[in-house]
Amino acid sequence: MHSAAAPDPLTGQRRLIATLFVVAGVAHFVMPTFFEAIVPPWLPHWMPSPRALVYLSGVAELAGGLGVLVPSVRVVAGWGLLALLVAVFPANVHMLQEALAHGSSMWWLAALTVRLPLQALLLWWVWRVVVRGAR
Repeated sequence: MHSAAAPDPLTGQRRLIATLFVVAGVAHFVMPTFFEAIVPPWLPHWMPSPRALVYLSGVAELAGGLGVLVPSVRVVAGWGLLALLVAVFPANVHMLQEALAHGSSMWWLAALTVRLPLQALLLWWVWRVVVRGAR
């Protein structure tokens, strides 16, 4: 008699992570102007244009999100998403700085402030479910 392998308890979380990154990646192509506005102006001159960075990060989110679903590339995709989350953190800080400078609403400022530690939580979640969970 052949016994079926036990279901992977992380499958649902991987699907959720994949969905999150694929939706975010698509958003970079649907609303590039929004994302261009949060590219920090202090990036080195040798970096690609803000629009190119928006498209590159969108492609990285799409590739990483889809890669999470493919067992043979899951760990590489996870490490790529971790690197991406670290790379875009300055944009999140810049977005908060701009909101503070322009007197945004208290609710928007609160959301942007909470977003920063949530990025650390997202880093941990991707590492735990995608990278470590693939062992």
